[in-house]
Amino acid sequence: MQNSNKILQSLGIPFTALSSVIFGLLLVSFPIGIFVVFESEIGGDINYEYPLTHLELFNGTEMYHAPIDVSIGDAFVALWTFYVIIFVIAILGPKHAFLKSLSSIISFGKYPTQSNYMIGVIKWLSILILISLLINFVQEEFDIATVPPFVDNDLIQFFYVSLAPLVEEFGFRLILIGIPLFAIYSHKSSVKYFIKCLWSPGILDIQDSKKAIFLIIFVGIIFGFAHVALGESWSEGKFAQATASGIILGWVYLRYGFVASLLIHWATNYFVFSYANFISQLNFISIEDAFSHSLMSSLELLFLITGALSISILIISRFYSQKVSDLEI
Repeated sequence: MQNSNKILQSLGIPFTALSSVIFGLLLVSFPIGIFVVFESEIGGDINYEYPLTHLELFNGTEMYHAPIDVSIGDAFVALWTFYVIIFVIAILGPKHAFLKSLSSIISFGKYPTQSNYMIGVIKWLSILILISLLINFVQEEFDIATVPPFVDNDLIQFFYVSLAPLVEEFGFRLILIGIPLFAIYSHKSSVKYFIKCLWSPGILDIQDSKKAIFLIIFVGIIFGFAHVALGESWSEGKFAQATASGIILGWVYLRYGFVASLLIHWATNYFVFSYANFISQLNFISIEDAFSHSLMSSLELLFLITGALSISILIISRFYSQKVSDLEI
């Protein structure tokens, strides 16, 4: 047991260092996004003053081309404000602040992922990206393409990928997972308790987790299917990656709550595209070429190493916990 604790403590130093770097990059993505939207030529012939109701998102509804004085820039500001609030909540809670949690990792080899949202976000974000990259690598070996839906304007694409985490987490996690979990496991019926359970399903008394795990996998498959079958969707290569991501996000939602799953989804969308668009505008290259830039490759490498560390920590912690349980028996 002492050896396991020493290993966890030794892994804590690189994990803490990498987590600090990732935290800084996540934080800096906010001003980078502001620069891209308001100070660059990302939209070409349109800019942040483009009317929100002119987006194809509203095509077929009464709001399409409606004379409402709301621009795409206003929508970005609203999204940034919301995500900043969630980001601050993740730094401060739910029990301990981010920096205090990091010091606990270095000093004692304890990983308080459930006492601070941001620690859990960074750990599972890196695992999600590692698994996604592995899936892409395997599929490329079998010539399975993963092509994103076509959007003819980078500013509009950036808006869609920034909005998607909020919409999809509300639909796939809160509604399709949160409400069924409450119906299956809750023994109370008050509105206040219902809202608390949607915010953090971990407070439910889930002793037999088989139904919960089956629900998470089922919704993850639906999440993957939705990415290749609805509207202007991805190519079929996205199904496996989106399904794996959906399962991870569902597990994170169950264990850590809505804050963590939303921020991880936000990071895989907005965070990644903020840097890609920044590189694109700075170097006068296409967004596709920006994803092959050395900075994006460095970000991938950073998450790959952190993901491998996170998985190692999970395995050692699980083995250590099992050893303790065997001794108690």
